[in-house]
Order: sequence, then structure tokens, then C-alpha cells
Amino acid sequence: MQIFSFVNQKGGCGKTTTAINLAGALSAQGRRVLLIDLDPQAHATLGLGCDPGDGPTTLDVLSGSSSLSEAVVAVAGGIDLVPAALSLGEFEERAEHSLRPEQALTHALRGLEGDYDEVLLDCPPRADGVLTANALRACDTAILVVETGAFALQGAVKALSIFEEIRACGDSRFDMRVLATLFDRRTRFARDMLFALHSRFGPLLFESVIRTSVRLREAAACGVPVQILDKRSRATNDFAALASECLVGSTDSVRGKDLAPTPLPGE
Repeated sequence: MQIFSFVNQKGGCGKTTTAINLAGALSAQGRRVLLIDLDPQAHATLGLGCDPGDGPTTLDVLSGSSSLSEAVVAVAGGIDLVPAALSLGEFEERAEHSLRPEQALTHALRGLEGDYDEVLLDCPPRADGVLTANALRACDTAILVVETGAFALQGAVKALSIFEEIRACGDSRFDMRVLATLFDRRTRFARDMLFALHSRFGPLLFESVIRTSVRLREAAACGVPVQILDKRSRATNDFAALASECLVGSTDSVRGKDLAPTPLPGE
């Protein structure tokens, strides 16, 4: 069972969109996929058309009042989801008075190895919170999602340094990868930005690039992964390529390698 977390220290980079539609792409390839929403904004839950109602959520799993299997909901695209609600923010408030709260998810995931091939963790838009710490401790690979927009490179470098510090200070030994999203090949700026990401992150950067797509916004509005909305769209193809790359990468681990990217000129 491979566990991927989707991280950044800012919103609007396509992190949740990536988590949802990569889950859909993996499921379309016959994989057994679990998506866990670790964001109190619950965008992955909303993006898959799920209303947890009075049922257990991620908060119940992390606080120990419900098992992970009890919180699982089947959603579109053959994906299993552990939904979140705004109340998940309470977990970070309680963490200050808890013993090792960053280990809660690791404990909850124990025993699932025979149930799923991949587990995807959609993190909140911050790098230093206890929810992200849970994801990084539990995951095999942390995927830094970077939009190809203004100031994204500087933000990605800062986020990567934070994750390196987290890994160095704890006993987490996750791999790190970088994914370029919201790419518009029609603009020179986006093309230059993608080149800069390649130069900066080298082999940490996925070859797959997620392009901007109206279909992705429509799929989120419909509460389904894009594979259900339009299986022939370019967005579906982008995520199919990313899924294949993730599956190949899971058999060619670079765990423990130095995360330090190539220095920028003048550094």
C-alpha cells in the first residue's frame, strides 16, 4: 500500500483537484483507492459530492472515536473517501494538549494494507500544522503541488525547505516529489515557469504536467472526478499519465535522498 500526501503552504495551487482526479485515474486503472480529506475546508469532500451529515469524519478518526473503516464512504469513480467537515479544525486546537497528536493518522491506517493499493491524503494549505504533520508522518511520498504562476517558484522552494526540516527533525522518511499544475501552454510565462521548475527541482519534478482545463472545474461542480465527466478530455489524459508515473515510481523508491533542489543563481 502506497501512501501519497498532497502538500503546499498556500491554497489555489490545484492540490485538492490533483488529489481527487489522481484518485479517479488510479481507480480507472483498476487500483483500490482511499482518499482521506485532511483539510478543515473539506474541499475534497465537497468536490466528490459528499455530505457526511452525522456520520463519522476525519476528526472522529484522528481523535480515536471512530475507526477509519467506519468513516469510509463510497463516492463516484470507484473511490473510497474519508470525508472532512469544518469541525476538523478542532483537532489542531486540541493538539496542544495531546500526547504525540502527529501520530494519530499513522495509528489509524494500521491494518489497511490488504484493503487498498493507494491512499491519498489531501492536506490543508499550510506546512507547519499538526494535520500536515500527520500526513507527512504517515505517507511514503509527499507531492508538493506547484501552480505555474507568479511567485510560485519562490513559494515552492520555501515549502520544500520546510518539509526538509520536518523530515530531518522527526522520524518521517518520506520521499518528496514536485508536480506542476494549472499549466497554460499558450502563455510564454507558463512555459518559462515550467522550465524554471525543471531547472530548480530536476528529478524531483514529475514529467507529467496538469494543464488548465474547464473540465476540471465542471467535474468539481458536478461532484465527480473528471474521468466520470469526460473520459476523453485532456485533463483525463493528464491524470492518467500522472497515475502511471506514480505507479512506476512506487517500485523505484528514492526514499531518504537529499531533498535540496538546485540553487537559484546568486544563492
